[in-house]
Amino acid sequence: MDLQLSGKRALVTGSSSGLGETIVKLLAAEGAAVVVHGRDEARTAAVAKSIREDGGDATVAIGDLGTDAGADAVEAAVADGGPVDILVNNVGIFNMMMGWANSSPEDWAEIYNVNVISSVRTIQRFVPGMRERGWGRVIQISSVTGELPAGSQPHYAATNAARNNLATSLSRELKHSGVTSNSVAAGGILTPAVQDFLVNLGRQNSWGETWQEIEPNLVNAIGPNDVGRIGRRREYADLVAFLASPVAGYINGATLRADGGRYDA
Repeated sequence: MDLQLSGKRALVTGSSSGLGETIVKLLAAEGAAVVVHGRDEARTAAVAKSIREDGGDATVAIGDLGTDAGADAVEAAVADGGPVDILVNNVGIFNMMMGWANSSPEDWAEIYNVNVISSVRTIQRFVPGMRERGWGRVIQISSVTGELPAGSQPHYAATNAARNNLATSLSRELKHSGVTSNSVAAGGILTPAVQDFLVNLGRQNSWGETWQEIEPNLVNAIGPNDVGRIGRRREYADLVAFLASPVAGYINGATLRADGGRYDA
């Protein structure tokens, strides 16, 4: 399928590593000019360089979206290359070991600022231009915990519910404008860091020794789904690229769950 992304420009927040890196590289491969965002200048520049070496068009924006000053710096860096047509709000933090007993009100405030208000900052800076031009795509990356919260990580689940709600509210605000707003609610996202953590967790719980042994057992224990495994980054990136494209223009105000058919154990 031709996603018709040539001539479009995309900003993917938190794209110097992990899922964001996979998303920004795929959008570039599909023909979009991309802005790679991060806080670590060397790591962010390395991702952009890799994209350019593969024939893509990539620039860099450095800034902490958890602050207004950082968001202003990102806005200034992006402006040098022209307007943004696609905004993917991917920045987010979580801590698998935190729960009701060991998360303070300050922890709740911090994660809300990063996971929700950072998106508000980018939306307020980049979406008005989309509206003026009559075309744009805004995509929130959230987690299925926003719809299926567990007892653990309650502050993380709450922020994901807020991200989904934010996306739908924005779609109402932008009705008839040519700009759509949607959310992708991900199940587990397999990154190298997550895999290392889960291998150690699996060995501690006698779920196996190798990743191949551990994966189905940990999925059944902590995040059961009908597919029986954790989602791969490219699977989520493919969905984001589709939503970012002109061919997805009739999808608006939706939260699309990509979670292997996860259910509440």
